[in-house]
Amino acid sequence: MQEFHAQTIIEPFRVRSVEPIQFTTFAERQQKLAAAGYNPFLLRAEDVLIDMLTDSGTGAMSSRQWAGMIASDESYAGAASFYKFEAAVQDITGFKHVIPTHQGRAAENILFHSIAKPGDIIPNNTHFDTTRAHVENVGAIPRDLVISEGRQPRLIHPFKGNMDIAQLEALVAEHHERIPAIMLTVTNNSGGGQPVSMANVRAVSEVARRYGIPFFIDACRFAENAWFIKTREDGYADKTPLEIAREMFRYADGCTMSAKKDGMANIGGFLAVNDDDLALRCRNLEILTEGFPTYGGMAGYDLEAIAQGLYEALDPHYLRYRIRSIAYLGDKLTAAGVPIIQPTGGHAVYIDAGELLPHIPPLQYPAWAFNNALYLLGGVRGVEIGTVMFGMQPDGQEKAAAMELVRLAFPRRAYTQSHVDYLAEVILAAYQQRQQIGGYQLVWQSPVLRHFTARLAPIAAPN
Repeated sequence: MQEFHAQTIIEPFRVRSVEPIQFTTFAERQQKLAAAGYNPFLLRAEDVLIDMLTDSGTGAMSSRQWAGMIASDESYAGAASFYKFEAAVQDITGFKHVIPTHQGRAAENILFHSIAKPGDIIPNNTHFDTTRAHVENVGAIPRDLVISEGRQPRLIHPFKGNMDIAQLEALVAEHHERIPAIMLTVTNNSGGGQPVSMANVRAVSEVARRYGIPFFIDACRFAENAWFIKTREDGYADKTPLEIAREMFRYADGCTMSAKKDGMANIGGFLAVNDDDLALRCRNLEILTEGFPTYGGMAGYDLEAIAQGLYEALDPHYLRYRIRSIAYLGDKLTAAGVPIIQPTGGHAVYIDAGELLPHIPPLQYPAWAFNNALYLLGGVRGVEIGTVMFGMQPDGQEKAAAMELVRLAFPRRAYTQSHVDYLAEVILAAYQQRQQIGGYQLVWQSPVLRHFTARLAPIAAPN
């Protein structure tokens, strides 16, 4: 007999525990969305059928993670679980100092309070919402320098998350004394979950080193980025994701990490750096805001879960399934004419609501409107990455975001193919009724990260 090569990508795990999900009617969802101020963040999770709001901390943990959690050390200082966690981070990243935090934004808060001051400039390929907010919170200026291909949703390019090196060179040449660090987000979340090539990581590192500027990686989805390098970049096909990750981190001076993503855990994160003086300053701030440096706002069982999860995220069988699951939905939507960011990225499908709803102007929030339509039609909750998230400027003015996207982020190891097939049906139903979708106006907003808590009201769709 000849060897058989299956075309179907199956989930590389078995289900041993199940959680019921609740079904609601269209009328019930109308009432619940209105009560939530038309903000999906304010819905109760029990009223959501398929929850694609985020992949952050929403996945299922493995039996080995749970086993580690049961055996955890909950000592306040010097717990064995911390040293297991520290060893895993050092093994994968190679960074000298590992500073645990309760999640990624805490690592960002500590880092930017330690290195930046008012008037400084922080370049990135694309800052995500919390990263941008922490930069602005210390009075610094975030600058997005993604390549032009990264702003063209339908264009096929293998590494649309790359930083524009020419723009970076020009910015650093003019303002290097105002740049305390260069950041690079892998994969590029706000840009459609698009990967960054190893060649681009090296090029950013070379600019940083030439000017003596520290280089940090936002490593939330480092394992997914490693898989794209393995499958798309010449010279890496025979390397393991772990080997690729180690090389990627070797070009940097440190990283921030939300372990709720490629740490495969429900909570946690870390800041890792090589500089001794910076580590000391960061640990002093951590004690003030997070806790003692060997727990950093986490329980011992969280540290155990991350120590195991970081390696599970690098498993090639898992990564093949993970990336193919995203592409599976993307293929269905593309075949039906739904505009999405192409090629599909690592953790989510991004629907281009700006193209899909041209009758809704950006300041009436087309991506927010389409996201709400998905909930009304099928109980699906995604997240807007558009003008509500990024339109408010530090001076209080509002401008349209670069893209109007609905992100449907896949929780890790949580949904099966039948869930994704249902999700595709809901999206196609909303797409077919797109002319009936109207925009929204803000009723109330907070001055920072308004999308989390804002309340809106619908504007009637045009006839």
